[in-house]
Amino acid sequence: QVQLVESGGGSVQAGGSLRLSCAVYGYTPSSCCMGWFRQAPGKEREGVAAISTGGGSTYYADSVKGRFTISQDNAKNTVYLQMDSLKPEDTAMYYCATDYGACIPMGWAHSREYNYWGQGTQVTVSS
Repeated sequence: QVQLVESGGGSVQAGGSLRLSCAVYGYTPSSCCMGWFRQAPGKEREGVAAISTGGGSTYYADSVKGRFTISQDNAKNTVYLQMDSLKPEDTAMYYCATDYGACIPMGWAHSREYNYWGQGTQVTVSS
């Protein structure tokens, strides 16, 4: 059974940094799409970043380009989201998700492309 466990969320002031981790259990994500999503109260879930673990291609939402970096550690079955220069509008519950196969360049940000989800970790950025 595939299980994703996020960690690393917390509260930080604007301009600060956090690193989120997503540990994958139940299978080895050697060739899959790992995505990070976020959802703020009253808003739809949005794709933040994704990585094709087989080839290493990465994808980012325009709102986080240049500030967030997604990476993987295959030895630890873990995907990370390094978040720098955080803004209050980054405040949300962050989820990692995965599905088999490489990320779809035009579809990685759609939650329907993922079958497995973590429980989420809260990120709060104060001004």
